Amino acid sequence: MSSSHPSVYPVEALPPPPPATDAAAVAAAEVEIPMPRGRMKEVQGMPGTPAGLALRLCQFAFSAIALSVMASTSDFPSVTAFCYLVAAASLQSLWSLSLAIVDIYAILVKRSLRNFRVVTLFAIGDGITSTLTFSAACASAGITVLIGNDLNDCAENHCAQFQTATAMAFLSWFAGSPSFLLNFWTLASK
Repeated sequence: MSSSHPSVYPVEALPPPPPATDAAAVAAAEVEIPMPRGRMKEVQGMPGTPAGLALRLCQFAFSAIALSVMASTSDFPSVTAFCYLVAAASLQSLWSLSLAIVDIYAILVKRSLRNFRVVTLFAIGDGITSTLTFSAACASAGITVLIGNDLNDCAENHCAQFQTATAMAFLSWFAGSPSFLLNFWTLASK
């Protein structure tokens, strides 16, 4: 099963056209010569590019920080939105790390990740994980504002950790959105 193809194609030497004596032979010779197919230009940020790897590593770092900061507080299990943030950040971390490994492999062996099924999988996975991360960050931000501003309970809670984890989740979503949009654009342009 070939899930990718080389990013550099060897060019076959075309045979020289036969000497033509009349216009009909010239037209027939022009029709017989196959034209090389052009490839879609690689846009930085797509899977298998250095910028795509940088986006994946940023997604992983921000979601891992959000996960570790939120999980380090003792009272996060008492709030459903914070549990949701931990679950979404865990999923985002696993997804981003696994695709970063795929990107590293593609860069090292100079393979392009342009297979329709692979790009479809990346687009669906990026869409799901970025939507979950964004909704978890929004829910956590609402609870953090409720605790900090409306109830004035920051002295009894870990407001700084909640705010940090929420901000990191938003940054993870912000780094994940270009990956989703570029993968979706690749699918739409095929």
